[in-house]
Amino acid sequence: MSEMRAIAASGIEVMVIGGGIGGLCLAQALNGAGVRVQVYERNEDPRDWVRGYRIHVNQLGSRSLRQCLPTPLWEAFVGTAGHPGPGFRFQTERLEELVFVDEDVMTGGATEPADAHYAASRAVLRELLLAGIRDVVRFGKTFERYETRPDGRVTAHFADGTSATADVLVGADGANSAVRGQYLPGVDRVLTGAVAVGARLPLTEATRRWVPAHFQAGLNVVFPARRCALFTASFTAKRRASARGGADDLALDPGLASFGLDIRSLVDEMEDYVLLAFIAHRRAYPRNASALAGEDLKRLVADMTGGWHPDVRRMIAEADPATVQLMPFKTSTPISAWPSTPVTLLGDSVHSMTPVMGFGANVALRDAALLSSRLAAVCRGEEALVPAVAAYEKEMRDYGFRAVQMSRRISDLIVSDNTLVRSVAKGWFRACDAAEPLKRMTFGRQWTDHTPQEPERRHAVRL
Repeated sequence: MSEMRAIAASGIEVMVIGGGIGGLCLAQALNGAGVRVQVYERNEDPRDWVRGYRIHVNQLGSRSLRQCLPTPLWEAFVGTAGHPGPGFRFQTERLEELVFVDEDVMTGGATEPADAHYAASRAVLRELLLAGIRDVVRFGKTFERYETRPDGRVTAHFADGTSATADVLVGADGANSAVRGQYLPGVDRVLTGAVAVGARLPLTEATRRWVPAHFQAGLNVVFPARRCALFTASFTAKRRASARGGADDLALDPGLASFGLDIRSLVDEMEDYVLLAFIAHRRAYPRNASALAGEDLKRLVADMTGGWHPDVRRMIAEADPATVQLMPFKTSTPISAWPSTPVTLLGDSVHSMTPVMGFGANVALRDAALLSSRLAAVCRGEEALVPAVAAYEKEMRDYGFRAVQMSRRISDLIVSDNTLVRSVAKGWFRACDAAEPLKRMTFGRQWTDHTPQEPERRHAVRL
């Protein structure tokens, strides 16, 4: 009890290794709760982690962002994010519909902004997560190791010869986490059977004339008879923000102006597109696939999708070759409980999962919301530090590795060569499409957040 009173009097310092989505979201929440926090990011350029495709923020991620962000930044996120579309459509390679999971099923019928799904620009999300806390983020700091001091505090050492000390060290440094390598040696990711080829098809006036409407506004899975699938997701945030004047309204918001964000510029830099992710078993690819890029990868996918609907093949053929990349899927494996200490992990550093269903970023956001609430309670003298970390880790392992396992199961189904299994899956999809209760039972819990929400808190962000 005396230790808790001492902490309440002096507060705690938190050191976050990694300035990605989860690490910055945690820093925002801690900063807003009055907890001293520093973030150490190895990249020199804060734009480095935004390369890639749009992020699907589901209900879990939305609620976590709402909890962690100051109200003006949350409203800016809502105003600049794209709508992922009316639902999730599963269809054959000839575009015969198997099941359509509408938005109401995906949200559980909830209607509040914090319960919705969003298609987020990585660049815009980065700016929002950095807004108001740039002074606590240190770029160009490559973590090498940590040591626990006799007084229980933790010192991190960096490649440039510097060090930093805090009461808590949080490893949020991604799937190849150096913090995890020291903290949980021998725990690593494993290759799955799935390999994807990702690409973007720009949504321009010309492409909108021929791309099927449901590919322009929604999530889709093309599910053929064997060994592969195509996932698509639209990103139309620029058109959406421009049509409703969202960027202009946000630019005039005095609460947002205090963060120094140029919302109009952020929206102007966005491009609308359809994300394409062709996923197949690694045995389906030639041995030299990893050496291919651009047009060569597109031709490879074209060869593997012969006989598919011409519109789908055209989408692949006209994708921007500069955005095409090969992505072998890796995943964490479940980890047994470990003795808790003032060192802990968050996001991909502990429960990395395949990109299937877009769970990874959302679970990292949930980690940030949960851990920040625990550490804020420690700072207020309501909990002791190590028990608070232990409670976070216990809950995080439970939902985190459930998401890992679900992502792995769906990934394995997508690349399965078992025609019977795939035929049964298609039959089940059709049955769900015909029976609404069955659809809700099968698909509802995959996207909705059934955990209690934290009470809405008032943010006092230090600028």
